[in-house]
Amino acid sequence: MAASTRRPVIIIAGVGNGTGTGGWTAREFIKHGYKVGLIARDEGNLRSLADELKSLGGEAEHFAVSAYDYDQIRVAVEYFKQQFAQDEIRAALWNVTQGTRKPFLEMTRSDIQAVTEADIIAGFAFAQEIIKIFKTLEPNEYGKRGFLAFTSATGARRGAPNCTVTATGKFAVRGLSQSLAKEFKFDDIHVSHAIVDAMILTEMWRKHYGDEWYAEKTKDETSRVHPASIARAYVYLAQQDRSAWTWELDLRPSHESWTW
Repeated sequence: MAASTRRPVIIIAGVGNGTGTGGWTAREFIKHGYKVGLIARDEGNLRSLADELKSLGGEAEHFAVSAYDYDQIRVAVEYFKQQFAQDEIRAALWNVTQGTRKPFLEMTRSDIQAVTEADIIAGFAFAQEIIKIFKTLEPNEYGKRGFLAFTSATGARRGAPNCTVTATGKFAVRGLSQSLAKEFKFDDIHVSHAIVDAMILTEMWRKHYGDEWYAEKTKDETSRVHPASIARAYVYLAQQDRSAWTWELDLRPSHESWTW
């Protein structure tokens, strides 16, 4: 029989400007033969990352949303279903985060609504649409119909002062991912939740703290997490066979304080 020409596809929601976890996950997965669908709010950043991936020999499509909400996420996933109709959407990453750091009594209705819409409602929509796709597929060489991951943070396990809204959203994402992992395990659908317990080295922190600080952090691998390392962890999870699936993965640099 002729070999199948259908390629695996990963859909990544939340790629920002391409310097963080979402962008590096796209770069790592194309190395493993995946096509990539990118979702973010900035059309220019999306086009730039897609062009970079193509220059690396990958294939990428992108879809810009004005906000991470239920309806726009469903439309985005439908777009990729059409764009990759000749391939198989085998992996997906929800890498969206929304939060604010301020005292609890200063938090507003809009703060709560923003976290609820992006972290919870849009995350629900993404997971629903992706799992529907997975259920139409046969198990792959790893014995899974599909792999769905959620990027999370320390706030999913413990709250902290000035982070009430952020922690509330991450607690919800953790509960969502665990429930999905249990409900769809017999459908051979692998769901994982990755807690990143440290600063992720991205351009956002360069702009915030300056080039000198960023250069020093780039050299020091003991107190920060490089997004490429998180991306490689997602590749590892996607390739786990059915005898040993990870639901929750805790990622931290070697000198992290382990305060929780």
